[in-house]
Amino acid sequence: MVINRRQFLKAIGTCTALSFLNSDYALSSDKPNDGLREVSFYKKLQDGVVQCLICPKHCRIVNQGRGYCGNKLNDNGFYYSLVYSRPCAINIDPIEKKPFYHFLPGVQTYSLATAGCNFSCKFCQNWHISQAKPEEIKYFNLSPTDIVEEAKTKKIPVIAFTYGEPIVFYEYMYDIAQLARKHGIHSVMVSNGFINKEPFQKLCAQLSAVKIDLKGFTEEFYQKYCNGSLQAVLDTLLLLKELKIHFEIVVLVIPTLNDNAKEIKEMCRWIKNDLGDDVPVHFSRFCPMYKLTNLPVTAVKTLENIYQTARESGLKFVYLGNVATHYAESTYCPSCQKVLIKRVGYHIEENLLKNSNKCPDCSTIITGIWNIEKK
Repeated sequence: MVINRRQFLKAIGTCTALSFLNSDYALSSDKPNDGLREVSFYKKLQDGVVQCLICPKHCRIVNQGRGYCGNKLNDNGFYYSLVYSRPCAINIDPIEKKPFYHFLPGVQTYSLATAGCNFSCKFCQNWHISQAKPEEIKYFNLSPTDIVEEAKTKKIPVIAFTYGEPIVFYEYMYDIAQLARKHGIHSVMVSNGFINKEPFQKLCAQLSAVKIDLKGFTEEFYQKYCNGSLQAVLDTLLLLKELKIHFEIVVLVIPTLNDNAKEIKEMCRWIKNDLGDDVPVHFSRFCPMYKLTNLPVTAVKTLENIYQTARESGLKFVYLGNVATHYAESTYCPSCQKVLIKRVGYHIEENLLKNSNKCPDCSTIITGIWNIEKK
């Protein structure tokens, strides 16, 4: 069943990821687009075929077919999103969980996702969402207005598109972010970065920050374990730099697959030279899941070696994730090494950057968005 707004309000008060069953995705012959939203970026080809232009896969879809992500449908030459206003996961999370460490530390985010993904990562922690078709998963029926109103009511300053891959619910994300901006609410996207330039440029005009998962640093890894492309993600990162929007990078370190010392050095060198030495980079600990249950948890020592490599490569803001109480969770001044933000897990114990972007001891400017008013 689809729940109504009153039921939703009651449920979201528990701050738990929630979902409710519905399977009414069959299209009506009388109103083939009833309740659906036409995709923003696609083109019509011959014989009723359409080509999706949102991501670099450029799927060609026959009539009544779907693209790789599984949540869009070609209905007689018109391409529709099947997940508009149908989030399957909603939660209230700390911004540090995304993770963003240089964007409004300590604030809460209204986080959401829909079914579908344009990758098929073998190590996906949210595979039950990302690898599901819309009719296979429970969802809410919530419009962009509903989402923004809930964020306003609960005085949550940031809406986060996360959990799954937001690129595949582009229209829903864009409309929420556009409306949220008008109401003084930030929007952030947590993404694999596999998106074409034109839709991404348009989207970034509505976003305040972006976090990109850099899965590895070889085309072989992307093709074998993600069914994606490294170069397309690097192009997205370069575009973020060009657009001057705040962004952070997360690398999930998987034993034997992407933890090669040479590869890590090359990655860090590229980030420093092509993106800048002040981009926050998070190296996160892998835990066995989905199709990679045969590999061990990443050793903390491995992460610490990578941390040292990244610092020696010239990166100023390096973090370790999924290792609570570690010193590398905190933010340090790159000049005098003073602790500026002390973190324990998702909790902030001390924040010296609440009212300033400078180190209080040496006045070094610390890259980030520290003031809630800035958009």
